[in-house]
Amino acid sequence: MDERPFAGHFERVSEERFLKDTKELFPYWTFGAGDVILPRRATAGSAGYDFFIPFDLVLRPGQSAVVPTGIRAVINDGWFLMLVPRSGLGTRYRMRLDNTAGIIDSDYSEAENEGHIMVKITNESLDDAVMSIEKGKAFVQGIFIPYGITSDDNALSRRKGGFGSTDKKE
Repeated sequence: MDERPFAGHFERVSEERFLKDTKELFPYWTFGAGDVILPRRATAGSAGYDFFIPFDLVLRPGQSAVVPTGIRAVINDGWFLMLVPRSGLGTRYRMRLDNTAGIIDSDYSEAENEGHIMVKITNESLDDAVMSIEKGKAFVQGIFIPYGITSDDNALSRRKGGFGSTDKKE
């Protein structure tokens, strides 16, 4: 029996939320919430949960794209989820997250956008390599990490907005 504490779980955002976010980013593409796969670990020893891209994506060197994952993480207090590129994509294309590491706070799932995890990635290849990620392939991984607070911490507000909204609290 695994004795590690549970940090949270993954859920799909509503179909309406997924379609709204994808249509805003990709108005001419057609795909649906049925293309969303819940993150999972590849092996019992894996630290990261693989996130799967819900559509085909091609990025030339220097190009970026925001990927709506269709996923939200419901995270227990005292934990956060860190997103980082899959090592193979980082090695082959110098793929990076535009904010270097995505930090998903435990109250993000309460946001107005349902806590929809959106990942902005860039192909930074120095070899002019075109990065092609097929629908259903893992492209980033999420690692649950515990965190501490200071003895004089007095943060009481809760998140209201979505992506990038820690300065927009109730």
